[in-house]
Amino acid sequence: MSDIAQLKQDIVFQAELKGKPLTFHTTWGIFSPREIDSGTWLLLKHLDLKPQETVLDIGCGYGPLGLAIAANTQGEVHMVDKDFVAVEYANKNAELNGLTHAKAYLSNGLSNVPKELKFSTVVSNIPAKVGKEMLSILLHDVHEQLEPGGQFVVVTINGLRQYMKRNFMEVFGNYDKVKQGKDYTISRCVKA
Repeated sequence: MSDIAQLKQDIVFQAELKGKPLTFHTTWGIFSPREIDSGTWLLLKHLDLKPQETVLDIGCGYGPLGLAIAANTQGEVHMVDKDFVAVEYANKNAELNGLTHAKAYLSNGLSNVPKELKFSTVVSNIPAKVGKEMLSILLHDVHEQLEPGGQFVVVTINGLRQYMKRNFMEVFGNYDKVKQGKDYTISRCVKA
């Protein structure tokens, strides 16, 4: 097989996330295609879940966050991404791992998430280059669709920590720095 043909094959790897072994198929062009990135590991390590949750994973990529959550909760898990290739792989991985209560669909932020849906937990591995306009839209949309007492938990590069704190305080009125690692910070806020 030529080098190019080999590069076009799915990348396949296993990872144990929140105590559950999962198999992932990915491809070049999707974020962190060869392994679970350290920001995702950190978020999952410090994420508290109830047995029954309705969850939204924003910017799901091939699904590591959303599917790790789906493997640990009975509720519905919605995964959204603006990249159709990522959505395709997230759905393929949900099926591959038998997680029928998780589904991915195309959406820029929450633009295609049904407005009547209310979430108990929203998670996101926020890209450093998301831009303040998109982040503002995200925060307000998440606030609107979180149920009272629901949590929004994000992982960002450390450089965005103060920015997240300011914006969480402005939109949600609270901010909790859950964990700061070498490169990433886990931030959490709760809808009053």
